[in-house]
Amino acid sequence: MPANLSQSRDARQTIHLPTEREESSIPRGDTDSNWEYPSPQQMYNAMLRKGYDGTPEDAVESMVAVHNFLNEGAWAEIVEWERRFSRGLGFGWQACRRGEEGFVEEADRIASPREVAAPKLLRFQGRPKEMTPKARILDFMGWMYPAKYGCEPPFDRHDWYVQRRTVDGQTKEVRYVIDYYSAPPEPTGEPVFYLDVRPAVDGPTAAAERMMRWGGDVWYRASGGKVRETASQ
Repeated sequence: MPANLSQSRDARQTIHLPTEREESSIPRGDTDSNWEYPSPQQMYNAMLRKGYDGTPEDAVESMVAVHNFLNEGAWAEIVEWERRFSRGLGFGWQACRRGEEGFVEEADRIASPREVAAPKLLRFQGRPKEMTPKARILDFMGWMYPAKYGCEPPFDRHDWYVQRRTVDGQTKEVRYVIDYYSAPPEPTGEPVFYLDVRPAVDGPTAAAERMMRWGGDVWYRASGGKVRETASQ
């Protein structure tokens, strides 16, 4: 998404690559516009700059499409976290206590009349060579118990810095970590990806948010919350 990537055709290039950029659905933190994705030409130039000289030129446009799709998915996950916790931990717990299935109904029930502005992306950082602590734990579990936990490590890692607007109008910067995993392809040959998106544990608030969302969902399902609600109706 950087704007300073070259749009010039490389001397080694043998085919034309489009220079048009697609606008994302991700609001920028520094302007009123959205972030723009790199063009195929910019993507190709960036890969050459990183040393990926063997990149097939005729595959770059498909690579850009996948790149954009994954980033849209990552932002959608971040928005879901912000829907739960931008109003504070009290609202977050009430919204999470009935698990993922009951979130929408619970959030509507306890919704505050004060609206909270949508989050915005301030900046991002690719860190593909630095595994997150969670990814390291999962990788170790896969080594210890391959039949149950075995999977390939993430092929990429991003840190996204998000502007959170609270109910009192204040802004707060929240760092999110994103692990990108590939999965076995569909029978049709289409690639499959899995994103693990969560707030970075930079303090006790982020740790509480993660425990509330994941713990609330696990407890609600494990304790038969849905069955109890159905029986009481």
